Amino acid sequence: MGFGDLKSASGLKVLNGFLSERSYIEGYVPSQADVTVFEVISAPPTADLSHALRWYNHIQSYQSQRSSLPGVKKPLGQYGPPGVADTTSGSAPAAKANDDDDDIDLFGSDDEEDAEAEKLKEQRMAEYAAKKSKKPTLIAKSSILLDVKPWDDETDMSKLEECVRSIQIDGLVWGQSKLVPVGYGIKKLQIGCVVEDEKVGTDILEERISAFEDFIQSMDVAAFNKI
Repeated sequence: MGFGDLKSASGLKVLNGFLSERSYIEGYVPSQADVTVFEVISAPPTADLSHALRWYNHIQSYQSQRSSLPGVKKPLGQYGPPGVADTTSGSAPAAKANDDDDDIDLFGSDDEEDAEAEKLKEQRMAEYAAKKSKKPTLIAKSSILLDVKPWDDETDMSKLEECVRSIQIDGLVWGQSKLVPVGYGIKKLQIGCVVEDEKVGTDILEERISAFEDFIQSMDVAAFNKI
């Protein structure tokens, strides 16, 4: 494994191809693998190497946090696409897979990095959930204008309005009202209210208002607007 010579254009081209299918050198979060590769690149990749440049700028933004990124640094030759040797001058030689004296437990390292990445992911999700829970919940409300009609011109409209306003429901606030002529000496009560949509609907209002059947013939919704 390797990227060839990362201090040359050919090595950066290999890196660019490698990063065209992934965001980081290893795993799904920035790690010491990214730091290892980043530290041997002396300058940002050119604009035509867009994937490598995007990665370079991203890891550069972690300048003050690189030492705390998860994972364990390994020789440069243990990163990159298979079949490409590391020839970067000054880099540590890649460990041989069949070296009996090799103290590096590759599988153990992967497990450790996976655990660190999962822990970091869970931490960030918890922080996001805590932040989101602090945001005030938007309460949906509506402004409703009701037409409440009596049986005839002898109905006591003051008593009718008193009955309507006696209806008390959580999420309901009564507003202004007036009497509107409808003909033959009959007047209807036009009354406004504001309701919380999750708690009060027009069907509930109609049921409660129509219950005063001694005074009320019917109820209609004259206007309905979301606030």
